[in-house]
Amino acid sequence: MNQTNFLVETIVKGLQEKKGHGIVIVDLREIQGAICQYMIICEGNNPNQITSLSDSVDETVRRDLKEKPVSIHGLRNAQWVGLDYGTVLVHIFLPETRSFYRLENLWEDSKMKRIPDLD
Repeated sequence: MNQTNFLVETIVKGLQEKKGHGIVIVDLREIQGAICQYMIICEGNNPNQITSLSDSVDETVRRDLKEKPVSIHGLRNAQWVGLDYGTVLVHIFLPETRSFYRLENLWEDSKMKRIPDLD
């Protein structure tokens, strides 16, 4: 398994630790011009959980893989937080924000893997 696959698994683990739900892994490796190899989309119930999910991903990846995100955006409003790991982009949404932007629909030509909720 390569480093990017370990990164994807570690991000999912961080999201699951804080009860993120609706986790989808979008495989963009075969999409020409895609800005990353994978996109991970998830949602939390409220801004506090969005922040908690973002912190959990950051801490889990730092602890397990000794990597940190290139950038983190959206923490101020915590309706949509994005973490950029270069090869993997993480999007953590409030449900209504996720419904509005419908990122999964933008990349419907790619392979998607839905991760069952733990709770």
